[in-house]
Amino acid sequence: MSKRERVIRMSVEQPLWRALTGYRVLTLLYAIGLFASAYDDYDRAGVALAYFAVLTVWTLATLPRVQSAAACTKRFLAVDLAVALTGIVLTPWVVTQGHIDRGGPTLPSIWTAGSVLAFALKGGWRWAAFASTPVAVANLVERGHPARDTVHSVVLVWVASIAIGYVVEVARASERTLARALEIEAATRERERLARDIHDGVLQVLAMVQRRGTVLGGDAAELGRLAGEQEVALRTLVSGGLVPLSRVSEDETQGAVVRLVEEPDDGGPVDLRALLARYAGSRVGLAEPGAPVELPPRAARELAAAVGAALDNVRRHAGDGARAWILVEDEPGEVVVTVRDDGPGIPEGRLAQAEGEGRLGVAQSIRGRLRDLGGSAELVSTPGQGTEVELKVPKVSPGKAER
Repeated sequence: MSKRERVIRMSVEQPLWRALTGYRVLTLLYAIGLFASAYDDYDRAGVALAYFAVLTVWTLATLPRVQSAAACTKRFLAVDLAVALTGIVLTPWVVTQGHIDRGGPTLPSIWTAGSVLAFALKGGWRWAAFASTPVAVANLVERGHPARDTVHSVVLVWVASIAIGYVVEVARASERTLARALEIEAATRERERLARDIHDGVLQVLAMVQRRGTVLGGDAAELGRLAGEQEVALRTLVSGGLVPLSRVSEDETQGAVVRLVEEPDDGGPVDLRALLARYAGSRVGLAEPGAPVELPPRAARELAAAVGAALDNVRRHAGDGARAWILVEDEPGEVVVTVRDDGPGIPEGRLAQAEGEGRLGVAQSIRGRLRDLGGSAELVSTPGQGTEVELKVPKVSPGKAER
């Protein structure tokens, strides 16, 4: 079955860039409105009009520059800050002294904060502190003395920009951590899937060769011994190490990007009864509903493979004379398959011991499969009374339910 690549993009800072874009446009309109409402306070209104024309063209033309960290270059930030500082410095030259004494706004007004916030989003709190300092100095020079309202405005911009810059740094670190966690989870799931496939095939054959070789003796005994050594080595390999399945990359326009390789779940539903029919025989009874038991293709295959793994355990541990029964129940929201045998049962603590030895029949071939499907596997065993394995699978996979 062909596999496909699923791309997960994570960026908690992208909404901040969109907010900054809107902030620059709105504060531009606000600054122009303040100028119009206090037009009589301007001695050189022509100079102010020329500055606002430049500010309008600059703001609208550079909107694409504040869409992402990649587009917001250092050169743009420098020019943008220079435009803001020029407006602050020009203010005493174009307004009346009364305007300054009353604490009137500078030409760019709060538009200046957008320039500082761009530094914060681009480079974090250090860049924010760097950009806030010349803005603070320019505001104090424009007023001529450290008035209370001026100091309050300067401190507010300085603290707010540094705080936002720090939040952006934390968000980026969190994105990298989450991307790495997703990478490890995907690799672990793939390792478990490979472990189940190997257990259902290669390890079973090696174990059979070892047993038969020991019984036959001679050269076959040596072959059985070698098969046993390879079985142990392969179990050790399967039990440890991760398969690097996913790849994490950094994209300044999208944030952290995780590429996961997954098996598609294409095609229509599959009748589970057809997959389980091959297990029925003289020593395995199958009880199933009269109507089709439909599941997504992958869920049906994995559930049937888990049933096969449970029957393999019956043959290996309960003896050739043991009987087993498969019961299929089609519930409204899930499918329940029960595998029961009349063997001697499993001694207490044996499952944990087997998992520690690298024997993954129950841990991976049964429980691992059901866990990946969003289902569950419950095993009940009483010494002398056989073993019962109950497998539950939801009819809608967790991924489709979220979508």
